[in-house]
Amino acid sequence: MATYPIETAFIEANGLAFEVDTCGNGQKLALFLHGFPENKFSWRHQLPLLAELGYTAWAPNLRGYGNTTRPRGVDAYRMEHLTADVAALIDAARARGITGPTTLIAHDWGGAIGWAFALSGARPLERFIVMNLPHPALFMKGLKTWAQIKRSWYVFFFQLPWLPEKVFTANRAEAVAQAFRGMAVDKSRFPDSVLEQYRKTALIPGAMTAMINYYRAAFRNRSGTDALTNPPQLETPTLMIWGEEDAALGRELTYGTEKLVKDFTIRYLPQVSHWVQQEAPEAVNAMIRAWIEGRPVPHAGLRGQTLLAEEAAS
Repeated sequence: MATYPIETAFIEANGLAFEVDTCGNGQKLALFLHGFPENKFSWRHQLPLLAELGYTAWAPNLRGYGNTTRPRGVDAYRMEHLTADVAALIDAARARGITGPTTLIAHDWGGAIGWAFALSGARPLERFIVMNLPHPALFMKGLKTWAQIKRSWYVFFFQLPWLPEKVFTANRAEAVAQAFRGMAVDKSRFPDSVLEQYRKTALIPGAMTAMINYYRAAFRNRSGTDALTNPPQLETPTLMIWGEEDAALGRELTYGTEKLVKDFTIRYLPQVSHWVQQEAPEAVNAMIRAWIEGRPVPHAGLRGQTLLAEEAAS
């Protein structure tokens, strides 16, 4: 059986140097976008799968994370810059001979960037896979409810100067580690060795400020939110995978997505947290494989461990 090692490279795009985990050498591109307070390591279970399916898989540390270039100032993390990074990475792949269609795979903050990029039509996408981040129009609608405002309390905390950085880096970034293990249902998926990967990223000088600046920029710059009240229907085939035990985002935020996406498939994972692709990688990978191969996408049993055929679950 072929093995697909993960290697790290630096790729120039949009005037930045992106630290990218790469896997495979196919003609198609699978571009992964991580969330907060994650990094490229969060896609370790999915990169070899996409390589096996014939893709060149790239998982960059987004701007400001890890050893990727870290622009200074809040405005450097506005959405228009983040989506421009995605376009530039796709262009960089094409310049390297990866000329086939692009599949965008995203989670959490990466999902917000992914939705914005897919809806912009800046570059053609063959497929879009998003995990635990709702369509932006539904998220904006959800933020008008008290239930979601309570879940999103940390966004308001992040608007304070310096204090969030101090809290999240104290005691070797213990708060970062607890963001994973504390929220996870299956805590065995987050041993100390995994948490160390996220502690190290958070403790790089200037990194935590950059990471939190995503939230500050989004909160302060809402010039594009009016368009979300009547968004265009997304034409790109989309698979949404959702861990139901998400402490930050309620399942109800997914309701109605089928009206906003022309070709939409959704699968819920009971007893799986926000960190879905790390906590239930077997189920997530089975869903991705089936969807890309054009087969019925399986449903998940408890904790995402038992997969049921679509026909048996219907």
